[in-house]
Amino acid sequence: MFRVVIPARYASSRFPGKPLVELAGRPMLHWVHDNARRSGASEVLVATDDVRIADAARGFGAAVVMTAATHASGTDRIAEAATRAGWESGDIVVNLQGDEPLLPPRLLRQVAELLARHERADLATLAVPVTSVEEYLDPNAVKVVADAEGRALYFSRAPIPWHRDGAVPGAPPSFAGARRHVGLYAYRVGALRRLAALPVAALEEAEKLEQLRALANGFEIRIADALERPGQDINTPADLQRAAAQLHARGGAAAAGAAD
Repeated sequence: MFRVVIPARYASSRFPGKPLVELAGRPMLHWVHDNARRSGASEVLVATDDVRIADAARGFGAAVVMTAATHASGTDRIAEAATRAGWESGDIVVNLQGDEPLLPPRLLRQVAELLARHERADLATLAVPVTSVEEYLDPNAVKVVADAEGRALYFSRAPIPWHRDGAVPGAPPSFAGARRHVGLYAYRVGALRRLAALPVAALEEAEKLEQLRALANGFEIRIADALERPGQDINTPADLQRAAAQLHARGGAAAAGAAD
């Protein structure tokens, strides 16, 4: 059994109001919530500090928990939601970021099951192969490297691993073996609470990646290859256009009508 929390804030520095932006006729957050419902989760919550997001979420039938406006990350917001809900330390909760409208529901089950299989792990997440030089160099595409047992070593907006011997001046760098992090996490609630109680780590602040707080403090993060590649996540208005095109190609408008 697992639960899903969707942290959503209005005041994004790169894309203000992002959760409520229209995507194929409905708020982007509605698409995210529908995917969470189809994952088999026992409970789905939207965690927000903004009345506009709360009202919109309740309007399409989501359960909402209001959280503080001072949280530095989605992890902190989910920790407050878990505390308010009274969940047990051993319970598993999946953090589905509100900018992933095309993330397949079965990946939520996959990441929850990955954490459940590894009793010593604190978190679990997923990755997919990097498929182009552009993706490899894109700071919005977070890369990850792991050890031979599937424990995450580092996440970065920089291109990692860097192939020193393949770095030829004037030629595109080699991205062989590079993996892109899928913005999806499963936590044990006890680990989530410990993590949220820690101060922001220097690496987390530098890269603006909340998972680096966990690594900096010795938490074990298990990572596996995703069963399928997610669709476009939304970091910029241009990403929104690409997501709309992908939804159209999938017959998204018809799917929206069936889900409502």
